[in-house]
Amino acid sequence: MGHVLYVVVCGAGNAASSSGFVKEMINSGWDVCVIASPAALAFIDAEDLAEISGHPVRSKFKDPDAPDLLPPPDVIVVAPATFNTVNKLANGISDTLATAILCEALGKKAPMIMAPWMNCALANHSAYTRSIRTLQGDGVRFVLTEQTMPGAVRDNPDEGFPWATVSEAVRKLQHLDSASEDLSNALDAPQTDVDANDGPRPTA
Repeated sequence: MGHVLYVVVCGAGNAASSSGFVKEMINSGWDVCVIASPAALAFIDAEDLAEISGHPVRSKFKDPDAPDLLPPPDVIVVAPATFNTVNKLANGISDTLATAILCEALGKKAPMIMAPWMNCALANHSAYTRSIRTLQGDGVRFVLTEQTMPGAVRDNPDEGFPWATVSEAVRKLQHLDSASEDLSNALDAPQTDVDANDGPRPTA
């Protein structure tokens, strides 16, 4: 596995805290590139993230004749992933740079970790449940919390975004590689959801 990590940030209120995660990943040896959905730009400091990562924060499609500004990704983390982005990816909708990159990465079977963030009303929507199942079938690994599990029964306003669990999911991918295991076979195996409270949990 290479060492280029794309962090795709969507338009949720805790997107601003993505800078701490980016710093942590850089300190762990990753070359981090940040991709922002159009809605995420209202929540993040793009200039600060560009300074931290050493790469421009991309949010728009480049001119077809312009060179690529970022190296290709080896691993992709989508965090926070909104209800909108989860459902778009499951249905192959690539109407923004962020979703286009994710759809292409999914088609290439690139390792992907997705950490949704929404209220429990949206987590209870049947489209979200279907999208989670579809994306798990495509090899996406999810970090889910009590609030963001499909069928969630209550909001937890005191529950912060599970950045620590997302970091652990990235480390597990690194461990698979360092142990010389076949990563693609590992991701094709039955998936587990990582619960921020309880650790790995078998998927239904």
